[in-house]
Amino acid sequence: MGCDGRVSGLLRRNLQPTLTYWSVFFSFGLCIAFLGPTLLDLRCQTHSSLPQISWVFFSQQLCLLLGSALGGVFKRTLAQSLWALFTSSLAISLVFAVIPFCRDVKVLASVMALAGLAMGCIDTVANMQLVRMYQKDSAVFLQVLHFFVGFGALLSPLIADPFLSEANCLPANSTANTTSRGHLFHVSRVLGQHHVDAKPWSNQTFPGLTPKDGAGTRVSYAFWIMALINLPVPMAVLMLLSKERLLTCCPQRRPLLLSADELALETQPPEKEDASSLPPKFQSHLGHEDLFSCCQRKNLRGAPYSFFAIHITAALVLFMTDGLTGAYSAFVYSYAVEKPLSVGHKVAGYLPSLFWGFITLGRLLSIPISSRMKPATMVFINVVGVVVTFLVLLIFSYNVVFLFVGTASLGLFLSSTFPSMLAYTEDSLQYKGCATTVLVTGAGVGEMVLQMLVGSIFQAQGSYSFLVCGVIFGCLAFTFYILLLFFHRMHPGLPSVPTQDRSIGMENSECYQR
Repeated sequence: MGCDGRVSGLLRRNLQPTLTYWSVFFSFGLCIAFLGPTLLDLRCQTHSSLPQISWVFFSQQLCLLLGSALGGVFKRTLAQSLWALFTSSLAISLVFAVIPFCRDVKVLASVMALAGLAMGCIDTVANMQLVRMYQKDSAVFLQVLHFFVGFGALLSPLIADPFLSEANCLPANSTANTTSRGHLFHVSRVLGQHHVDAKPWSNQTFPGLTPKDGAGTRVSYAFWIMALINLPVPMAVLMLLSKERLLTCCPQRRPLLLSADELALETQPPEKEDASSLPPKFQSHLGHEDLFSCCQRKNLRGAPYSFFAIHITAALVLFMTDGLTGAYSAFVYSYAVEKPLSVGHKVAGYLPSLFWGFITLGRLLSIPISSRMKPATMVFINVVGVVVTFLVLLIFSYNVVFLFVGTASLGLFLSSTFPSMLAYTEDSLQYKGCATTVLVTGAGVGEMVLQMLVGSIFQAQGSYSFLVCGVIFGCLAFTFYILLLFFHRMHPGLPSVPTQDRSIGMENSECYQR
């Protein structure tokens, strides 16, 4: 049976668990992109400033990292993995249902921390289970898995858009003396933070609404809709638990007879697994450990300085690029509705969807492109594209058309940066070291830190600083990438792969490309 026949046979045999793991990543995407377009309504609902609401992003990203580590605890058995996915996907629906009742920013941050834990657990467990099922054939299935992240992230802003508030949620008489600071966020102007005698949020009322009602009543429907849309996901995991006879009420039974194709797969002689033939992301599950275990390896003691420099500079590149992805998705809506653009709230609500839509499109396009272009070239094009796009947005900051075109361009350039950088770094180190662990950690910390930093600068310096931050972080990413190229050239290299293993890897690679 050929490579295509084997893959299709594996898919038929594992169709239900595969669809289930794809669906839980839809929940992941649904939860990762809704904060950006609903930011203004959530600020009004929680009576908070922009730096305060930025802690919500921080808590989500921090707990996402913790959840990824926690997910490793549940990967040992199928029962633990499925129960962890069921609990996490159900928790995401509960988070969506509870958000409208969060009237304090600290409560909202706590709720989003729970969502982050669930997302991190989903990220680790779903990836691990697909790799275990398909092993060296898992590349295509994992590409589809991460496509569902983009699909969920594309859908959630579209759901929220009809319910976004068009009017300011605060009284008009609080906007005095703000013309000299036209670039400040409109809610911060209303807050009256430009003078020390401004009344606290808790003592103000909303026009036409009582303090008890709040300002986020309409956007509440969006969260409840997303909670309902996500409910089939934990139900799908529960059905898989039932199918695998892992529910306590379901006794164990012998599996049904295999079909002819599946029997042929079972009776084939086992093929030698070669880690070098697997894509970098899958190798992390084979040879890479957690960050602390990785750093304690004895074989790192005699490594040259360039070995550590490659790890650090590559992580710093992803710190910037993944941080830009999170920050742009979170604050592009707030930037658009502020002067000088003053885009309508409904129209601005499409920007996060446009951004994630082109990230999803870029991930699909990068599959055939990556087979014809070296990872180092792809990273170079991506980083340069990010810098050029932010410069164009900065030059034409008064043009709404350029904002939409630039948002789509950023989505394309940022979409393949992480996998290309990971492939390049792993190849540079010949899959020996801690590249996957270090890069994933660096990217996660970047998303967490840059969102808070951009939110604080946005509040203090005005909307124009949003694009300035993008240019600065993009230039830093480019600088770190040039340093990475330099250290790669200085790296003495590692022993080459034996001829026999290399031939096996080439055969598996040809099978994957077909």
